[in-house]
Amino acid sequence: MSATYDPNNIFARILKGEIPSVKLYEDADVVAFMDVMPQAPGHLLVIPRQGSRNLLDADPAVLAKLMPVVQKLALAAKEAFEADGIYVAQFNEPAAGQTVFHLHFHVIPRHDGQPLKPHSGGMEDIEVLKANAEKIKACL
Repeated sequence: MSATYDPNNIFARILKGEIPSVKLYEDADVVAFMDVMPQAPGHLLVIPRQGSRNLLDADPAVLAKLMPVVQKLALAAKEAFEADGIYVAQFNEPAAGQTVFHLHFHVIPRHDGQPLKPHSGGMEDIEVLKANAEKIKACL
């Protein structure tokens, strides 16, 4: 991989408090917040505090702390949204669909027969994101 980590990417800026987010979980190593362009209600993102472009250059010790949180939030989101399943997605480099170059996992509640919305276009209302975050927090 030739590209380097950009400490000014949007998720790094969220971590620095330069861009607001609707956080639903944070600890010393991991932060989770609602996706502002959700593909389904309850769509959230889980990121490490330590910067890396993606899974390909992440420190294994960071991954060891990140994955239990991904699992914990997936279980909470499934319960909160009475989902039939949970879609966990993680993209590595542009050819695989990565557009934000800070390691992150999408956690998306899924219901049988309901397609995902495109991950582009208009942003969700902040009050909806806050309400969805509270639903998930209540299940943690």
